[in-house]
Amino acid sequence: MLHRRAAPSSPLAVLGLSALGIVFGDIGTSPLYTLKTVLSLAGDRPTADVTLGLLSLILWTLIIVTSLKYVTVAMRVDNDGEGGILALMALLGNKRHKRPAIIALGLFGAALIYGDGAITPAISVLSALEGLTMATPAVTSYVLPAAVVILIGLFAIQPLGTAAIGRAFGPIMALWFLAIGLLGLWGIVRHPGVLVAIDPLYGLRYLATGGPGGFLVLGGVFLCVTGAEALYADMGHFGARPIRLAWSAIVFPSLVLNYAGQAAIVLEGAPIEDNIFYRLCPAPLLIPLVVLATLATIIASQSIITGAFSMTRQAILLGWLPRLRITQTSAEGYGQIYVGAVNWLLMAVTVGLTIGFGKSDNLAAAYGIAVSLTMLMTSVLLFIALREIWRWSLLASGALAGFFLVVDAAFFVANVAKVFDGGYVPLLLALLVYGVMFTWHRGVTAVSASLHEALVPVDRFLAEVEAAGVPRVPGTAVFLTRTSCDTPPIMRWHVQRNRALHRRLFVLTVQTQPVPWVQDGGRLTMEEVAPQFWRASARYGFMERPDIPALLRQAHALGCGVDLDDVTYYIGHETVVRREDGRGLPGLQERLFAAMERNGTHVTDFLHVPPESVVEIGRQIAI
Repeated sequence: MLHRRAAPSSPLAVLGLSALGIVFGDIGTSPLYTLKTVLSLAGDRPTADVTLGLLSLILWTLIIVTSLKYVTVAMRVDNDGEGGILALMALLGNKRHKRPAIIALGLFGAALIYGDGAITPAISVLSALEGLTMATPAVTSYVLPAAVVILIGLFAIQPLGTAAIGRAFGPIMALWFLAIGLLGLWGIVRHPGVLVAIDPLYGLRYLATGGPGGFLVLGGVFLCVTGAEALYADMGHFGARPIRLAWSAIVFPSLVLNYAGQAAIVLEGAPIEDNIFYRLCPAPLLIPLVVLATLATIIASQSIITGAFSMTRQAILLGWLPRLRITQTSAEGYGQIYVGAVNWLLMAVTVGLTIGFGKSDNLAAAYGIAVSLTMLMTSVLLFIALREIWRWSLLASGALAGFFLVVDAAFFVANVAKVFDGGYVPLLLALLVYGVMFTWHRGVTAVSASLHEALVPVDRFLAEVEAAGVPRVPGTAVFLTRTSCDTPPIMRWHVQRNRALHRRLFVLTVQTQPVPWVQDGGRLTMEEVAPQFWRASARYGFMERPDIPALLRQAHALGCGVDLDDVTYYIGHETVVRREDGRGLPGLQERLFAAMERNGTHVTDFLHVPPESVVEIGRQIAI
């Protein structure tokens, strides 16, 4: 019944190049601020042992978190080709029956990504532009306004779509990784002894002798992998092989060389008061490098925005967010979408953070805590996946996932120290998003329960229609309903108000499955529950777009007597009110859900129903 979406047909190398621009923007621009932040956390001028210890921690964090956890393990645990914490939650949360703890874990992890997603564009663009101050100190006061202008411009062009711009993302990022790799190599040549930091004992020795302050440095070290979650989340766009190829052949070597090169010039005596990354660059090439870094950070920011749009669509289709208007900006790819509400809210938060924090150093204090908690939750879900999907023993699953949990927990605890320095910002944003998700889902569940309280069997309803002499008019009436049995309430209300009923009746329930794609052959099931009265259920994956007219054509082909030339769609326009018996939702949740219900996108847009053929019937639902 289910099938994996066809793999992209482009050559592996081409897909790998494309992945550079979409998947690796965030982690690829982390050298702009990671070592600078780590050195500031380490205190005064670091000794050689401290510098080598910090570099060793960065290198092994890249190896353990990105190469081992995500590239090697997580990307083998997919939901019909899709990755990311929401796809993993959908796979595990409904594997046997509803599992609230797993669902809550996945949802909060997704909410946390929104929180840090607002910080990524701000810290990336600011870090890139701050390189200008090294070339021309007089421009220092213009860095913040320039960053704000770039960010506003980036969000402003989103409604236009990014298909054309996206074609250039891969080559630009390829140039970026080539540049940072060569710069790092230049630094290593000047001090080759830095390569001994590949020995993990240097990092472990630093943690063992650095005391509490040495442990808290992990909060800065973690910045080198803040984009690792994107490798897993974007797997469905390119497939696992191109992402692994790009990481292993280009991204990982370039990052290792650059971090080692930065540490090498610190060992050589370079000043650490400003941005170490730009100290690697020869003076004549500094301005071109700033331009390239700015382009790379814009691409990284674009990837974050696109990821927020995709995650929002998944959450809507899974029933965890209200319907929002989703615009397909390109016919070339399903991922080319635009969600206006998310775009403008994300812009407001990102620009606000940029102005509020002012410098990338200040933003680094707020950055990482949300992603570290998301990674911790992903490790918990991976443990369940190893047991239930891979069928590993408890000992083997516990050993591997436990290792990841220990590493993730260490980074999270180190990042907790940032809470009062700005780390509360992404956490508050995540709590707000999670509150919206939780309230919406509770409201939808309460509405469904209310509708099921007054269902009438089909044979009794039709007998009442005949006894009342209700005329049966030509044509087909399609009733869209949440109920999966008996007579839908909207049909009864239609007869009560309009005193007529079509001869052909088609009752349709649209369900989103916890898988990304549903095979056409298993999409539609229907039965004729009474003469000329069909009840149908349509199943879509959380990566698909419902299309009701197409479903009716499929139903007609399967033998249902739907008159495709004379179809009227009946949809309920719900007004949510509070229950009088005291058994409904808490007052605040009821009011918030009612507000979201009023302001959500109309169901006709969401289900692609032709508006000229729709009849709305107002109704009050007590929850």
